[in-house]
Amino acid sequence: MKKELLWRLILIVAITAGCLWSMFPLKERINLGLDLRGGSHLVMEVQTGDAIRADRNDAHDFLVEKLKKEGITAGEAQFPADNTFSIIVPADSIKEARVQAEDDLPGWSADYSGTTLTLKMAGNMLKDREDKAVQQALQTISNRVDALGLAEPIILREGTSNRIVVQLPGVDDPERVKDIIKATAVLDLKLVDKGPAENREDLIQAYAGSVPAHVEIIGGKYKDESGRTIRNFYAVEKKAAVSGRDLKNARRSMDRYNQPAVEFSLNAQGAKKFAKVTGENINRRLAIILDNQVMSAPNIKAQISDSGIIEGSFDIQEAEDLALTLRSGSLPASVIYLEERTVGPSLGQDSINRGVKSGLIGLLIVAVFMLFYYRLAGVNAVTALCLNIVILLGVMAYFRAVLTLPGIAGVVLTIGMAVDANVLIFERIREEILLGKSVKAAIQLGFSRAMSAIVDSNLTTIISALFLFQFGTGPIKGFAVTLIIGLCASMFTAIFVSRSIFDFFFKYRERVETLSI
Repeated sequence: MKKELLWRLILIVAITAGCLWSMFPLKERINLGLDLRGGSHLVMEVQTGDAIRADRNDAHDFLVEKLKKEGITAGEAQFPADNTFSIIVPADSIKEARVQAEDDLPGWSADYSGTTLTLKMAGNMLKDREDKAVQQALQTISNRVDALGLAEPIILREGTSNRIVVQLPGVDDPERVKDIIKATAVLDLKLVDKGPAENREDLIQAYAGSVPAHVEIIGGKYKDESGRTIRNFYAVEKKAAVSGRDLKNARRSMDRYNQPAVEFSLNAQGAKKFAKVTGENINRRLAIILDNQVMSAPNIKAQISDSGIIEGSFDIQEAEDLALTLRSGSLPASVIYLEERTVGPSLGQDSINRGVKSGLIGLLIVAVFMLFYYRLAGVNAVTALCLNIVILLGVMAYFRAVLTLPGIAGVVLTIGMAVDANVLIFERIREEILLGKSVKAAIQLGFSRAMSAIVDSNLTTIISALFLFQFGTGPIKGFAVTLIIGLCASMFTAIFVSRSIFDFFFKYRERVETLSI
């Protein structure tokens, strides 16, 4: 046996053995996608305007403080757009204020008219902030899902849009997961100016009908001893003394009444701010505000440095979930659900059964056709086809690829694409034999002359599949993955394996008069 043929056969046997080894046990090696295993599919959109407004408000507060240090008093502020704000500045200081704004707020354009200084976020900075908001939301959602301990979730951005796709195979409580994912979990600690009051109007009346610019009214609720939910309202400082960005950790604990609560601790910077505000405001109320709702407003009895507790009408699960969302970080912007699908495990099993059945039927029909039409040469094609499927499943199992229902369709399509290469080769061999070539020469010419057509057709399909993988979501990616692996395997089996089989059977025959094709 020629060394070249020997090495080819050794390579084929090694690849086959390696793929078989990586396949078993198949159920543990290949992960099932959402549509086969069951679970939830969510598509949500990040409201990037929330992040832009937060940056705008931060820029406003920063500029007002800087101008104050320079001896310039800023007056009333207006916010005509998400990325724009204006302030009133004395006429003799307007030019100085503009220069100060451009120096201290890079990425913002400043202009003035009369005594009004207007700042607008530049277009490139606006786009960059929107992109960062989506990326931060993606990371936060990933942290929350990971903390739930769900197996193999798929969380990805849909192209370059503001949409995020979340697939949760095998999840048994989709509503709880949705609530945790969507919770903005913005924590603010703000000093109470007035309140509590039973309604908003009472607080407005307490200010003689005009609420000061530095104060806002926020609602809250609590349960009394009988379990009734009581709503109330607080007038609090707009500027937060401590925010969720200063949070270091959060965990479920118990309050003084032995009810579920959430205990939080602050980082060094947050602890410093917390100590300052509590030390300077003893006997004042401090509102603990979560997602723009007052959870509690305890009285400050002494200076506190680095920890606090959120009390509310929680049960144990709610307190645990709140601690989880606070630990994973607050979302930079709110999200809305655009699409939700739930697949039951029984439906997924039915899809597996039907997919496997259709694949086996397709394989059987193709095998019968090849044996009938190409006779003994068809055995070569069927052998290569079976090896192609072994390689496909083996590679998917080795890389722990996720098999989806479209992925099964990709496997079925691969069967047709694989045999198509054999058809091209066998038809070329037939033509060469009809032209009077010897069998060995016809085989050699058939493989060499069909090579370009096989490579071109498979390569163009692989390029299309790469685009599907790059820009598609979970099921589409699954289809693209199986198709790419299957096409690469089909080129290997049709060109390399089929040729090696012919060479092996005709090696010891000096003259080959006929070929069963």
